[in-house]
Amino acid sequence: MQFLPWRGAVSLSACLLACAVALKSCEARAFDFFGLFGSNDKPPAASPNALPYSLTFELSGDRKAVEQALKDSSELYRLRQEPPLEGDSLIRRAEADFGPMLDALWGAGYYNATLVFDIGGSILKIGAGSAGTARTAESYRGRAPVPIRALVDTGPLFQLRNIQVNDAKARRPFPPQELPGKIIGLKPGDPARAADLRAAQARMVDYFRAQSRPLAKAVSIGPIVYHPAQAMDVTFDLNPGPFAPVGDITVSGTENVDPTVVRSFIYLEPGDPYSPKALSDTRKSVGTIQALSSVRIREAEALDGNGRLPIFVEVTERKPRVIGFSARYSTIDGPALHGYWEHRNLFGGAERLRLESDIFLAPRNDGTRLKSIGDLMPSDLGGRFRASFLKPALEGSRNDLLIDGLVERDRTGGDRFGGYTNRQINGTAFIRHRFSGTFSVQAGAQVQKGQTSDVLGEVDYFLVGTPASLTYDSTDRPLDPTRGMRINASVSPYPSFLGSTVGMTIGKVEASAYYAFDEDARYILAGRIGLGSIVGADLDEIPANFRFYAGGGGSVRGYRYLSLGPTGPFGYVVGGRSLFEASLEARIKLTDTIGLVPFVDAGNAFASSYPDFKEEIRVSAGLGLRYYTAIGPIRLDVAVPVNPRPGDKPVALYVSIGQAF
Repeated sequence: MQFLPWRGAVSLSACLLACAVALKSCEARAFDFFGLFGSNDKPPAASPNALPYSLTFELSGDRKAVEQALKDSSELYRLRQEPPLEGDSLIRRAEADFGPMLDALWGAGYYNATLVFDIGGSILKIGAGSAGTARTAESYRGRAPVPIRALVDTGPLFQLRNIQVNDAKARRPFPPQELPGKIIGLKPGDPARAADLRAAQARMVDYFRAQSRPLAKAVSIGPIVYHPAQAMDVTFDLNPGPFAPVGDITVSGTENVDPTVVRSFIYLEPGDPYSPKALSDTRKSVGTIQALSSVRIREAEALDGNGRLPIFVEVTERKPRVIGFSARYSTIDGPALHGYWEHRNLFGGAERLRLESDIFLAPRNDGTRLKSIGDLMPSDLGGRFRASFLKPALEGSRNDLLIDGLVERDRTGGDRFGGYTNRQINGTAFIRHRFSGTFSVQAGAQVQKGQTSDVLGEVDYFLVGTPASLTYDSTDRPLDPTRGMRINASVSPYPSFLGSTVGMTIGKVEASAYYAFDEDARYILAGRIGLGSIVGADLDEIPANFRFYAGGGGSVRGYRYLSLGPTGPFGYVVGGRSLFEASLEARIKLTDTIGLVPFVDAGNAFASSYPDFKEEIRVSAGLGLRYYTAIGPIRLDVAVPVNPRPGDKPVALYVSIGQAF
């Protein structure tokens, strides 16, 4: 498989920018950017001008179930670093906590819970006098923080007893065939938690909406608590609303972008069954138009005269021009510079023109080493210039035109495993058809002229091909998928009768899948497999940049980029005619911002046209750290070769934005 040096990598400036954005959104915590060391609960120092206090929670009962909820609802806890000026203000702050904290306890199912505050040895109860407690607090002025204890007795956990769900319009309970019990998700004996009741109500409304009933809504929840029995009876009233299909779809907000382009990315049609998922998919697909900055899907509040639900797609355009520059440095690959200019709405139809270039230090693969700046030669510099043009929605259809041009001089290797030198000019033109927001196919023509050289010799080539590919992507997030799968498959024939000097056909397929074990996607199993094959030409006839190699951050981590494959003279890696790669990751979120990812990678390239596994499969294992930001996770992976070759480094480090696959 061909890999460009920038694939799967991120520039240093992009990483720093992402870190800055992420850190700016966090609370200021000295030396605790990742929240691993807890927070500082030490109260402010005693002062004659204010009454700082220390707050502790002393709970009898299920501490784990209620402690965080009590803290979240407590003004005393939230403002603990902002001391009041006098005792009366401190007591008013404590008294304001009785309602929210008791609500939190009741919401957790503890309806017989009690709460009092011990303020410097003086007890404050709900509805009791507070003058003496205020004087006690004042006695600590200038001496020490006022000690406050929240004394909580949760009492028994109440349980659900009778559960009934009524059709508010028909004034009858829903039969099981209309509303299955598994959707309600509650049964007698379950804890009587308010959050569980609200979740059940939302779940039932979502169920009816998913059944093409867009006007389904919750009418009321009627809980009745029986304190002596420590039980609750609850009645839900829901209005499921009528069945209704999608009505007219209106696009608004376009100023410089042709609205027919936006409409081509909407795969809903009037008369289609209503589905919240279809609306979510519409928002996602329209959001791929780079000329737009935001997309909002709004549903009408009532059905139209034909009993259908009108849908409104409201978009906001972004600035059309963008320019960027970045730099990166790798201990393996050295320095590199990257710059680009892009116009996102060139002719008013969301056409995108992008010009980008790279200049980098090309590793030497002739056995010599660059030891100082004085050893630098013109041949040590590599470069790449690419121009790409996208014309979406040809004539308002779901066909897109993609044209790309590339001029490149590159060199890989730089160690005992060898490498190759590549010079090429490449041009492609494709027509892509979008069947849906998840599935597309494309086909077109490619012309490439170039020269490669390695230990197998020099290949001057001219190729004319008709590549075709398909893409399927049902994942929920581009940089951090938690569910779904991706499949990319391509076949590229370069027949001799079209003028190709090397008659060959290249096939590739890569698939990855993601499975979340819990609803919050804190535990995810992710797997990837990649296969490749070249038929029709001998290995030494194939240009080196078309052969398959493995190794690197997007392949088998722990091994140098493009360093795995069959070997030739001097033991140098020369690439193969087939490829096998596999990866398995367990993505574990420890907190909302921190995650750990143990992983295993395996793979190699082979001399035969199909993986025959005569070359040893190279395996690596490692552990990754993820810092989750609004734009995606920042990835740091440490990988170790399990069965290294002589000369392989014992450990490799990778940093980028986004998951490995």
